[in-house]
Amino acid sequence: MPQAKEQIFEQARAGRLWAGHLIPGHASPGARLENTTPIDNSAIGSIEAGTAADVDRAVQAARASFKSGEWSGLAPAERKRIMLAWADLLAEHAEELAALDCVDAGKPITECLNTDMPATLDTFRWYAEAVDKCFGRISPTGPDALGLIVKEPIGVVGAVLPWNFPAQMYAWKVAPALAAGNSVIVKPAELTSLSAYRMTQLAHQAGIPAGALILVTGLGETVGQAIGRHMGVDVVSFTGSTEVGRYFLKYSAESNLKEIVLECGGKSPQVIFDDADLDGLVDHVLAAAFWNMGENCSCGSRLIVQAGIKDALLDRLRQRLSEWKVGLPTEADVKIGPMIERAHFDKVRGFLEGAAADGARLAHGGRIHAELGSGWYVEPTIFDAVTADSRLFQEEVFGPILAVTPFETEAEAIELANNSQYGLAASLYTRDVRRAQRVARAIQAGTVSVNGFSEGDISTPFGGYKQSGFGGRDNGLEALDQYQQVKTIWYVN
Repeated sequence: MPQAKEQIFEQARAGRLWAGHLIPGHASPGARLENTTPIDNSAIGSIEAGTAADVDRAVQAARASFKSGEWSGLAPAERKRIMLAWADLLAEHAEELAALDCVDAGKPITECLNTDMPATLDTFRWYAEAVDKCFGRISPTGPDALGLIVKEPIGVVGAVLPWNFPAQMYAWKVAPALAAGNSVIVKPAELTSLSAYRMTQLAHQAGIPAGALILVTGLGETVGQAIGRHMGVDVVSFTGSTEVGRYFLKYSAESNLKEIVLECGGKSPQVIFDDADLDGLVDHVLAAAFWNMGENCSCGSRLIVQAGIKDALLDRLRQRLSEWKVGLPTEADVKIGPMIERAHFDKVRGFLEGAAADGARLAHGGRIHAELGSGWYVEPTIFDAVTADSRLFQEEVFGPILAVTPFETEAEAIELANNSQYGLAASLYTRDVRRAQRVARAIQAGTVSVNGFSEGDISTPFGGYKQSGFGGRDNGLEALDQYQQVKTIWYVN
C-alpha cells in the first residue's frame, strides 16, 4: 500500500529506511552502508554495499533476460501496456516517493511533490506512448534492391544516476532504455538510493521482468566502476560531474569500447538585455539560480546583465529573495534545504569565502544557517562585480550562489556567455525578437530558453556542448537513439 509522507518521515526518524540490490536470485543482503539524511545528518537507515561480483551477477541476469526475449521480444504495444501500468502504480505511490527523495537528498517536500514527481510520471507515460510509434525506413533504391533501415535494442544498458533529482533522473534514463526493449541495470547514487529501490519494486509488480530491470546499490568507485568496465554492458548512460564522466570514457577504452553517453556539468549563463521586462523575469532568474538549492546541472549561475539595468534588477531580486524561507525541507513552506553532504557543503562554503578575495562584492545573502539541523544550509547568495577570470565565473559551484557580471554590448554579452568550458543550458531576456534569435543561435549550449528559465519538456532533447557531455541526449525521441542499434537489411532482387 502507498505510504503518506508522514509515515516516511517517521521511518526516517526511526532509522528504518532501506535500499538494496534487486537482482534475480539475490536473496541475502550483503554488507551495508549507513544512510544519513542531509536534513540533520542522522542515520535514516542503510543501503546495500554492492561489489564487482554483484555487478557481474546483474549483467549475467540482464543478458539472459535480453536473449530470452521476455522483454526485448515483446511487441512494442505490449511493452507500452506494461509501462503504463507501472506509471499508474508510481502515481499511486507519488507522495511516498516524494517523501523518500525529501529525506534522502534534503529536497524541499513541496518541490518533490509538485515538480519532481509530476515530471517523473510524465516521462514514463511519454516513452510508453512513444514506443509503438517509432518506425524504421526504406532507403531509395532502384528495382534491383530493397534496403530496410531498422533500429534494434542495443542490449544491456547501465544507467548511472546522480543524487540531485533521484526519481526524475531514474525516469530520464530507464524509461527510454526500457521502451526500446533493452535490459537495464540501474546504479543510483549512494547518497540517494531510496526512491530508485521503491520504483524498481513497483516496476516488477507492474509486470516488467526482474531480469529486464535490475538495481545494484553501493559506492560509485565500486559498483559504478564495475558497470563501466564490464565486458557485458553495451552502453552506459551517466549523469553527474565532468570529472567522473572522464572515468567512464577511460573504463570504456580499457574494456569493450561500450558506448558512453554523458550529461555532465554546467555553468549556465542568464543574459539580460536592457529592454527586458524586469518585473516579469525576476521569478525566472531566481528559479534558474536557486532551484533545488542550486544543485542542478542547468543552474543559471552566471547573471550577465546589461550595465544600465543591473542595479534595478538586483533590487528586485533582493526583494523577492527576502520571501524565500531557508529551513527543514520537510516543512511545506521551505524553498531552500541543506546541501547534500558535508563535503559538498564545504566546497560551497569555499566559494562563499573565496569570492571576495577575487574582487566580487556581496550583494545579498552569504549566511550559513548553522542553527538548522546538520548546519549545511546556505541561504541564496548573490555576488556582484564578478570578473570573467574568477573561479566564481568559471567553476561549477552546484550551490545557491549567483555571480553577476555586467556587459555593454550584444557582442560582449555573447562572448561572456560562451566564456566557459561548459555548454549545457542558457537563458536570455529581451523584447527584440531578432536579437533573441541572433543571440540564441550564437550561444554554445544544448538548450537556450528565451524570456524564461526552462529546460524544455519531455518532448525536447536535453544535453550539452563542450565539457557538458556528448554521445546522445536525454528526453525527446532522441533519447531512444542512444539505446538502439541501427541495422541495414539489404535485399538483392
